[in-house]
Amino acid sequence: MEMKHRTGSGFDADAIDHTTAADLAAVGSDKWTRYPGCIGAFIAEMDYGLAPCIQKAIDNACDHCKLGYIPEPWKQRVAEACAGWQRSHYGWDVDPSIIRVVPDVLEAYEIFLRELVGAGNSVIVPTPAYMPFLSVPKLYDVDVIEIEMLQSGDAETGEAQWVFDFDAIERAFAAGCHAFVLCNPHNPIGKVLTLEEELRLSDLAAQYDVRIFNDEIHAPFVFEGKHIPFPTISEQAALQSMTATSASKSFNIPGTKCAQVLLTNPADRDMWAVKAEWSEHQTATIGAIATTTAYNEGDLWFQDAFAYVCRNLALFDEQMRERFTGVGYIKPQGTYIAWLDFSPLGIDDPAAYFLEKAQVALTDGRSCGETGAGCVRVNIAMPYPLLVECLDRMFNALHADGLL
Repeated sequence: MEMKHRTGSGFDADAIDHTTAADLAAVGSDKWTRYPGCIGAFIAEMDYGLAPCIQKAIDNACDHCKLGYIPEPWKQRVAEACAGWQRSHYGWDVDPSIIRVVPDVLEAYEIFLRELVGAGNSVIVPTPAYMPFLSVPKLYDVDVIEIEMLQSGDAETGEAQWVFDFDAIERAFAAGCHAFVLCNPHNPIGKVLTLEEELRLSDLAAQYDVRIFNDEIHAPFVFEGKHIPFPTISEQAALQSMTATSASKSFNIPGTKCAQVLLTNPADRDMWAVKAEWSEHQTATIGAIATTTAYNEGDLWFQDAFAYVCRNLALFDEQMRERFTGVGYIKPQGTYIAWLDFSPLGIDDPAAYFLEKAQVALTDGRSCGETGAGCVRVNIAMPYPLLVECLDRMFNALHADGLL
């Protein structure tokens, strides 16, 4: 698939195509240095560098020594820029005054657990899940109720999809659980919720007085359907949810430490002012500068990055259907992450298998929940030639062992 270049975006697909694993390891990221000599496909980062507008903003900030603790004006600029992105991309006309900064989405999740769930209570996490959604609650003496996502349709025809087990969710609500983690698009399976699913979840939450932590960090990456911010579906949903997002996935700036929390429940804003405002102070000024620039000036670059990811997904999907038959796979509707089930091939620990036999580093599915045994999470947002090599290595290892 040929890449079409958008004039002025600064996204250089040709340079990315010529980036090697050694080049990426030299940058020094955890993704490419933790397992020397391996292709890094486990940490959810893109390997596409920085948008030039962000690079320029960071350089300018350093030139003018803008590296002190985050001041209130930069918090406001982040809020206004985030609101503008929500309005232009999803039609959500959100008031910037309800948007607060935090270092990352997990900081918001910790506040949700500590202040809204509380020790001794429980939270539902649909699985497979983003790993910290399962591990972090233990730090706050909150029990995790894993509810496995279901598969509907025929995977062989490409019509399979992931669905919530709403019956199991309601049973857990009825038994006294009053908190739920919503990840949309869903990491690591790439599910994008429909309006009907969001409405059904909200109605169940209303029936059982449930609060919802709503992670929308992957919202810009939707390939099928469209992203519908959960708080926008009704006033009821807005009151139920604490929403977290960030430019970190879309613009590859997680190390700059600046995410946003959208407090659509007035009571949460009161709570925040008393018990959570310290988290704003931990947010990086350089992150606020990078984030504001990304939202305000980076959309053309992101659109080309999105097109590059789409090209990778087309390759990945084709190879899953043609060369990796027998591997459990449902094409992701969103994110740049795929979920593969190798248990049909009799591989109990595919992450260890591919690390040893293919020098490919993947996320062990068991860290994503009990349902993840025999599975791996794969990040496809790498240079296209490296993705080709990654899939070749995996296929060759399986073929050599007579598994494909």
